[in-house]
Amino acid sequence: MNQGRSESLVVLLDEAKQRTDAFLADRLELSRAQAALLCTEGNVTSAGKPLGKSRKVLAGEQIDVYLPVRPDPLEIRVELVEDLKIIADDDEYVVIDKPVGVAAHPSPGWVGPTVVGALIAAGYRISTSGSAERQGIVHRLDVGTSGLMVVAKTERAYTALKRAFKERTPKKIYHAVIQGLPDPLEGTIDAPLGRHPGHDWKFAVIEDGRPSVTHYKVIEAFGRASLVEVNLETGRTHQIRVHFSALRHPCVGDQTYGADPKLAAALGLTRQWLHAQRLGFFHPVSGEWVEYTSSYPIDLNNALEMLRDGQF
Repeated sequence: MNQGRSESLVVLLDEAKQRTDAFLADRLELSRAQAALLCTEGNVTSAGKPLGKSRKVLAGEQIDVYLPVRPDPLEIRVELVEDLKIIADDDEYVVIDKPVGVAAHPSPGWVGPTVVGALIAAGYRISTSGSAERQGIVHRLDVGTSGLMVVAKTERAYTALKRAFKERTPKKIYHAVIQGLPDPLEGTIDAPLGRHPGHDWKFAVIEDGRPSVTHYKVIEAFGRASLVEVNLETGRTHQIRVHFSALRHPCVGDQTYGADPKLAAALGLTRQWLHAQRLGFFHPVSGEWVEYTSSYPIDLNNALEMLRDGQF
């Protein structure tokens, strides 16, 4: 009886020097703990030799992975999310406007609502490609970040969109309010990112991290903060938040990465001021370029108006 499947992965140039568990988590859509377990069990090899979870992968290296069948996959909590808006309902995909407080998919320790569960509850057919709990998910937004996501309905859409995000062809534009005024007013942050050496749940700029590039320009400047437009060249976890924190201009409300809690409280914010405002990609079947936009949610808009009124 077939008890699992095997995968052969070739390490790309921009994936080199990652820990093996981080590489596997990204490429195979696993949690970091699941990837580490594969290494511990001896299911990850290179040239026939087992790889430890902390060993750095090399560009061009072929890594062979055996994925055993695991009992009890993460349960998808099927429930409607009232504030989740449908922006586009195509035969191949659905574009949603994700509210804050909703995860993209189930993960260990998360007990709140998810995009996957909300779409299933609303009667949408979504792709079953990928792991069972990540149906249709081709890219993600943080729980504390609102805005646009595309979810694949069909298997061919999942394959095409997943490849597109891997090759960085989609346009992902975010708006953020950051503390202070960056110098220059328009520029590029090119700094590698990886797991924070002291806090595994955080990320940081580290010398041997994954290449990460963020382009930005200031749209409006206020007394204590600035509204910036951000164009992501890469799509690392927490990329915008960590990059601006590294410049000493953290996203307003982002206490995880050093924002002033008093300013957030005065603005009525309980999360970082960060919104996925525009999303464009080539249609997975027709090849036509499509693009969608999202308005700011109430909490972000209210905070912005307070800044515009010169209250801070």
